[in-house]
Amino acid sequence: MTIALYGRCSTRDQSTRHQIDSLRAYASAKGVEAIEFIDEGQSGVKDSRPALNELLRAARRGEIDTVVCTKLDRLARSTRHLCALSEEFEALGVALVILDQAIDTKTPTGKLLFGVLAAIAEFERDLIVDRVRSGMAAARKSGKRIGRPPALDASARDRARHMRDEGASLRAIGKALNVSHATVRSCLAAEANV
Repeated sequence: MTIALYGRCSTRDQSTRHQIDSLRAYASAKGVEAIEFIDEGQSGVKDSRPALNELLRAARRGEIDTVVCTKLDRLARSTRHLCALSEEFEALGVALVILDQAIDTKTPTGKLLFGVLAAIAEFERDLIVDRVRSGMAAARKSGKRIGRPPALDASARDRARHMRDEGASLRAIGKALNVSHATVRSCLAAEANV
């Protein structure tokens, strides 16, 4: 029996260390060979991730018979993607084990729990997105700027506008202001739309 251990974290600031420790302990307790597939800095919303793609290729080649991860949301954040993965694993004869939620899709109870928790994982993701959107809207309403600061401050924009009025090319303006011509174009276009 060869199992695939899958871990994922969304940002480079986070670590999969705790997940990997739990997964390795599971494999050790079972006394089975394990192959690790780790996606660092990869969102669970994305269907395509380097390590997940490699895990799927290994499953399709018949190299693994069980996929183990700590939580469903490490595998995917949408019910659609979780169900698609589960269906593919089932068609390939690959079991899915979720440690922290005691799911083993080889059992009827595990299959039921998988479906319920997949819906909850998607619901949780939708709540996060809604909170972020609400927070950004409140920040905008209170006058806070959202996003990156402008590439050119007010005086640089004035200088760019003046140079453009005098016939300077976007490249020449960019070189003078130490930014790309695309940045100059964007700033001038944004001012024209205001």
